[in-house]
Amino acid sequence: MQGSRFAFGPFVLDPGAGTLLRNDVPVAVGYRGLSLLAALVGRPGEILGKAELMDAAWPGTAVEEGNLTVQIAQLRKLLGPVDEGGEWISTVPRVGYRFTGAVEQLGDTRPKPLPLPDKPSIAVLPFVNFSNDPEQDSFADGLTEDLITDLSRISGLFVIARNSTFAYKGKAMDVREIAGDLGVRYLLEGSARRAADRVRINAQLVDAVSGEHLWAERFDRGLEDIFAVQDEVTAKIVEALLGRLRAPPPRNRPQNLEAYDLCVRARKLIDDSPQTAREAHLMLTRAVSLDPQYAEAYRWLAMNHWMGWVHWGEPVEPNRSVALELARKAVAIDPNDAGCHWVLGNLLAYERSFSEADAEFAKAFELDPNEADAWATLSDITVLAGRVDVGLEQIRKAFRLNPFPASWYYLTLGQAQYAAREYEAAVETLRRDETYRTSSRRFLAASLAQLGRIDEARAEVEMFLISNPHFTTRHWVMTEPFRDAAIQEHFVDGFRKAGLPE
Repeated sequence: MQGSRFAFGPFVLDPGAGTLLRNDVPVAVGYRGLSLLAALVGRPGEILGKAELMDAAWPGTAVEEGNLTVQIAQLRKLLGPVDEGGEWISTVPRVGYRFTGAVEQLGDTRPKPLPLPDKPSIAVLPFVNFSNDPEQDSFADGLTEDLITDLSRISGLFVIARNSTFAYKGKAMDVREIAGDLGVRYLLEGSARRAADRVRINAQLVDAVSGEHLWAERFDRGLEDIFAVQDEVTAKIVEALLGRLRAPPPRNRPQNLEAYDLCVRARKLIDDSPQTAREAHLMLTRAVSLDPQYAEAYRWLAMNHWMGWVHWGEPVEPNRSVALELARKAVAIDPNDAGCHWVLGNLLAYERSFSEADAEFAKAFELDPNEADAWATLSDITVLAGRVDVGLEQIRKAFRLNPFPASWYYLTLGQAQYAAREYEAAVETLRRDETYRTSSRRFLAASLAQLGRIDEARAEVEMFLISNPHFTTRHWVMTEPFRDAAIQEHFVDGFRKAGLPE
């Protein structure tokens, strides 16, 4: 899952770590220069066009060609001449640039396997769609996600979150390698075939340490029995790993399979962009019209409205009040769904109803201690309450449950690092590919400003305002659930130094 390193002359470039070494000594190189060098070194001898290089260093941003010329000149000065004379980077007039040196790819810089938790640990890999219809991919994905949710509710298990297991979708990898990446002992693999009103599911539980298959079974059922099959698979796994346990309270299940399919598709789109969020809104609205007692659809619809006014620049009202109403309805329909509780807890925090919010999060973790998104969301709220060390612990717990998470985890971590005055760490986090180019740029700009790197901070502010033209610090402060005046002033100070609008 990690990138390769490249050796040329006395240099070793590690794009993933963001480092350049000369004779094992770090070389000071800016983010843009490092991005350009990685693009060139990754394809030695090839001509890379100016547009391609500018996109590598300034992704998603229109810049003058002169910026590229300046960065290339700085790289040449930094690298110096090749031993036998000449330059590492040659110009191809009116076209672009080419890396002329000999490059050796050193291979993957794989991290050490994560230590195993102190309880049985499992990851559910994406079930393979064995139907002839590619449209049934969402059905197989939904099955995988539901099994993750059901297993997560077992307090005696450590369960990896959906984002991280779906990083392996469509990839042929050794189970030991995957287990090492995720820090788990057991993997659940399977396939699903849906045709007309029938479904066939194969599932097997593997011990990645010994390679032993602990349990395997095939289910041929009517489509209407799909949720009973999910319950049966969950029970078999729990019995294999923990013995017979009392089952947790049952979750609300959808009564309409079309509504279920719509919800599965919508939850993949909900936080990608304003455009995909609108698409998700249509799907979820249709889902609750088809199944008015479908709690999960209501809670995702609540999040959709919340993200509209907090992140996508939509009007505060009616989105704010509609979101809260939908979240309360989701909890009323299914009080045993941890997801419904943490979504309501998050919205209550933004209403400044902090005691109610805390109670909802506590209930969520009582029902599902493995809910990574809830830990990450709570971290944000805890940091703004002034309990920065606790907030850092919560986001790190979220990363352990979800080692390859959605981009917003990095925003939350970077914000927590800024609050802890760990500015260098915040810059490193917020410049990762996973979150760079998103609204996290405001925290990157503030961190750079606190380090005295004002020019870089102003450049980030300029790019942030392209996609957030109506941002003001005053509105942001009014929106966020601050509970600590000193923390609030620290963020305002960083925004002001970076040049964000008042």
